Amino acid sequence: MKYKRLISGSGILLAAILAVALVTISNNLFTGLRLDLTENKLFTLSPGTINIITSLEEPVSLDFYLSRKTLADFPQLMNYANRVRDLLEEYAAKSAGKIELSIIEPEPFSEEEDQAVASGLNGISISAAGDRAYFGLVGVNSTDDEANIPFFQASREEALEYDITKLIYNLANPEKRVIGVMSGLPLFGDPVRGIHERWAIIDVMEEFFEVRNLSASTDRVDEDVDVLMVVHPKGFSEQALYAIDQYLLEGGHAMLFVDPLAEGDNPEPDPANPYVMPDMSSNLEILLDGWGVEVDASKIAADINLAMRVQTQGARGPQQSNYLPWLQLGEFNLNREDFSTSELNQIHMGTAGIIERQEEATIEFTPLIQTTTDSMKMERDLIFFQRDPNVMLANFESENQALVLAARISGNVPSAYPEGLLIEDEEEEMTPTDATIKEGRVDVVLVGDTDILADHFWIRTQNFFGVEIPQSIANNGDFVINTLDNLAGSTDLISLRSRGEFSRPFSVVEQIRRDAEARFRAQEQELQARLEETEQKIAQLQQEGGEGALLLTEEQAAEIEKFRLEQIRTRKELRAVQHELQKNIERLGTQLKFINIGLIPLIIAILALVAGIHRARVRV
Repeated sequence: MKYKRLISGSGILLAAILAVALVTISNNLFTGLRLDLTENKLFTLSPGTINIITSLEEPVSLDFYLSRKTLADFPQLMNYANRVRDLLEEYAAKSAGKIELSIIEPEPFSEEEDQAVASGLNGISISAAGDRAYFGLVGVNSTDDEANIPFFQASREEALEYDITKLIYNLANPEKRVIGVMSGLPLFGDPVRGIHERWAIIDVMEEFFEVRNLSASTDRVDEDVDVLMVVHPKGFSEQALYAIDQYLLEGGHAMLFVDPLAEGDNPEPDPANPYVMPDMSSNLEILLDGWGVEVDASKIAADINLAMRVQTQGARGPQQSNYLPWLQLGEFNLNREDFSTSELNQIHMGTAGIIERQEEATIEFTPLIQTTTDSMKMERDLIFFQRDPNVMLANFESENQALVLAARISGNVPSAYPEGLLIEDEEEEMTPTDATIKEGRVDVVLVGDTDILADHFWIRTQNFFGVEIPQSIANNGDFVINTLDNLAGSTDLISLRSRGEFSRPFSVVEQIRRDAEARFRAQEQELQARLEETEQKIAQLQQEGGEGALLLTEEQAAEIEKFRLEQIRTRKELRAVQHELQKNIERLGTQLKFINIGLIPLIIAILALVAGIHRARVRV
């Protein structure tokens, strides 16, 4: 018996030693082997990252500052810190020695803490004593150019690889490409009109490019401009339009934003005509006509499936409604085969124009963003005179076709100025300019909306330990950067952006809500019609009774009583619709909870029971 116990004890000890040995060997020999089972492959280095780090010509030093001891009481941050550390080690391992990684713990009042502060890292205060914790990254290239991630935020975990690779890419390519911006909107601010804040899209662009603010009256585009970005070309001079035409035909690339109703445009009212609606539209019709492309300035895109939910004040108090002119476009509305949109999940647009290719056009026309088939071309002027979302919904009629909101256009096209630009000479005669390019190949991305760039459509500001940090709620900025990158010739970073989704909406729940609300609106309209009809009947009866009649006739009293009963019955129907809506959503929620919480453990228990019965039978 003692001998058997000895063998048993020795076996357990040997098993434990073997397990530790296997773990140690695995950690040292198989660290490069990973199995990523997440839907979006969030934990696998993308091809773009591999291309960038393997093509580094000069070494890049990465200093990862982590206050491990100070953050020990914050398990969520520590778990994320371990994830960041593991990913940085993966970068170093895949770079063939080109990335030198150092992990530094900046103790309070130490030299390392001074270095972290000097490098621009943000320390967060975590105690009344003033202790600060650091969780950031500093990168330095061979010419001492420096870039940093001030603080890794867990809320940006889906963009972790992108942020790190962007830092490395910028250090490896310190000379930024040039983006020239011509705009009829105050993207850079407008001190003359008292607008001092720039749009966030300009700040994001400057992280990757050298951004130049070009005048809307310029007569030429500099040769070193890699991509021209034209936004809301309202009031552009003829010289500027000519310069755009010639720049494109000479081989330049451009991203163009036009809009039938630019909500970011705030024109001054005309004192002579105060009742005339201001012009808030823009178009490049003089160029687009020659390309075989049209953007109707009188129509905007509306989609019943993509309408944003907004808060409105109705007869029954505050309520949420679908606002048709504002669109929340998901991955099924984005071209999954184009570099600009292949990795994006969500785009927000407002009062967007519709891009159409003319039948006789010979250019290549590739839709990038489009609505569902449950959409219609809504009259632009309706937005000016009718702000009630429910009225817009009541007038919605699907045209059963998808509408293109952004497209890639390429091909040989004629110049809009085949005879050159007519300019006035000293004798006040109009003569054409010289050296006009009459035909050439264009390569542009055309977007039928400028509000896609407005901060409130894709940015929310979050207070993080006293620091105001902008957070993306949609991929609008990524779409712009992807497109500019692509037009300028670089695609390495595109596969990294927004690999995780910002939101995962319950599409079935939303469909249930839309169906119920459609029924609710129909019954509400029926009730309103009944009210109007009954009021007209009562007014007619009162007129028949003569002016000044104070007593109601029996017929009037019966009509009013009929109306009251009808009103009560209709309200009951409305409550029934609302109750059914909530019941359907609750039923779906119960089913999901059962599947997630109960079904999987039940399946495991059944499998364990079957295995146990099978094992018992084998023993017998």
